[in-house]
Amino acid sequence: MSKIRKTLLVVEDDPGLQKALRWAFADFEVVIAEDRKSAIAQLRLHEPPVVTLDLGLPPDPGSAKEGLAILQEILALAPDTKVIVVTGNSDHENAVKAIGLGAWLFFQKPVDAKLLGVIVERAFNLYELERENSELSRRDINEPMAGIIATSPQMLEVCEMVKKVAPTDASTLLLGESGTGKELLARALHDLSPRAGERFVAINCAAIPDTLLESELFGYEKGAFTGAAKQTPGNIEYADGGTLFLDEIGDLPLPLQAKLLRFLQERIIVRVGGRKEIPVNVRVVSATHQQLSELIGNGGFREDLYYRLCEIAINIPALRERQGEAAVLANYFLNKEVEQQHKGPMTLTEDALAAVDAYGWPGNIRELANRIKRAVIMCDGKQITAQVLELETDAGAAMPFNLREVRKQAESQAVLRALSYAKGNVSQAATLLGITRPTFYALVNKYNLGQGQSDSDEGQAVKS
Repeated sequence: MSKIRKTLLVVEDDPGLQKALRWAFADFEVVIAEDRKSAIAQLRLHEPPVVTLDLGLPPDPGSAKEGLAILQEILALAPDTKVIVVTGNSDHENAVKAIGLGAWLFFQKPVDAKLLGVIVERAFNLYELERENSELSRRDINEPMAGIIATSPQMLEVCEMVKKVAPTDASTLLLGESGTGKELLARALHDLSPRAGERFVAINCAAIPDTLLESELFGYEKGAFTGAAKQTPGNIEYADGGTLFLDEIGDLPLPLQAKLLRFLQERIIVRVGGRKEIPVNVRVVSATHQQLSELIGNGGFREDLYYRLCEIAINIPALRERQGEAAVLANYFLNKEVEQQHKGPMTLTEDALAAVDAYGWPGNIRELANRIKRAVIMCDGKQITAQVLELETDAGAAMPFNLREVRKQAESQAVLRALSYAKGNVSQAATLLGITRPTFYALVNKYNLGQGQSDSDEGQAVKS
C-alpha cells in the first residue's frame, strides 16, 4: 500500500500565523485557506488527510459560528479527514462543541508550533492506519487469505508458513487459543491449494453430541438406527475432492478416534450400518486449543492419530503476542461495524487505542470484535473512547512512540528480569545481560531501580 501525501490544510485568516505555521510544517505540503470558500476549494483540490481549523474566521472572527460551519462542511465532504480545531483559551464550550461535531482534537491558543507538530504527525499516522484498514476490509472475499489481517512479525511468519503448506496434501494441525482465527487459516490453506475449486467442509467436533458425531462424519445407511429414513452421506464423503476441516479435534471421543485413524491410513470410509467401503480423496486440516501432548499422556487422545493429523503443525500466536496488531484489528472491526450498523464515520481516540494495545485479550480476536461491535452500537458520538470500550487506560502499559522511552522501558525491564532470574545476585545478572558490573550499576542508577548494592561476590543484590 502506498504512503499518503503529507498534505496539511491550514485554515487561518491571520497572515502572521499562516507564515509561522508554513515554516513550522516544512516537512509537509502546506496549503493555506483564509475563509470558507477557499477552504472548501483547497479541500476538493488537494484532499488533505489533516486540517487545522481556526474557529474564529471571517465574516465574524469574534464568533466560532463560521468555523463550526466549515468543520461540518469539511466532514460532510471528507469524513475521514482529521480536523484539529484551534480555539482561544476561554473558548472551551465551542471546543467541546467542535469535538461533538466530529473534530479529531482541539488545540488552544497561543499556538505552540512544536507541540502542534507532534499532534499533526499523529493525526497523519492515524489517517494512514485507517486508510490501510479500509482497503483491507474492501478486499474481495474470494481472495486467498481473505479476512486475515497480519501486520505483526509473528502473524506474518504464520501466513508465510500457510502459503508454503497450502499447495501440498499434508495433514495440517492448527494450534492456538480460542478466538485466534484457526478456521480462517484453514480456509486459507484450502483457497491457496489445488483443491480451491472443490468444497471446504468444516465440522466442530465439540459442538455435536457424541451419539451423532459418527453419523455426521461417516454418514449412515437407511435403517441403521431409529429415524434413519434414507441413505445419507457424511461430511467426509461430502468433502470428497476438497478439504475437511475438523475443528476442536481434541474433543473427539476415543471410539471415533480409532475410526478416523483408519480413514486417514486407508482413505476409505464405511457408513454407519453399512458394509460397503467408499474411497474418499480429501485433504484433512484439524485444529484445537488444547494441549494434545497432555491429552495423550492422560489417555484422552491417541498418539498414532496425533501423528497422522500432525504432519505439519502451525502454532497461531495469541493476540497479546502479536506486536501492535490489536490496534490495527480494532480499526478494521470499527470500519466494518460502522458500515453494518449504518452509522456515520467513527474513530477510536488515542486513549482507546492505547487501552486496546495494553489489554491482554484473553478471548483474542473474537473478544476484540465483540467489544468493538458493542461500542459502535452503544456510542452516541463519533469518537469511541476507552471508557466506551469498557477498558482501563494504562499509559504505562502501552508501548510509547518515542524511541528514548522505548529504550528506557526495554533496558529497565531487562535489568529487573535478569535480577529476578539471578535471585538478586548482581554478578550473575550482569553476566546474563552480557555487561560488566559497573555498567549494570550504572543502569540501575540511571533508571532508579534500587539502592544499597553490596560489593561482596556472594549475594550481591539491588535492594528496592
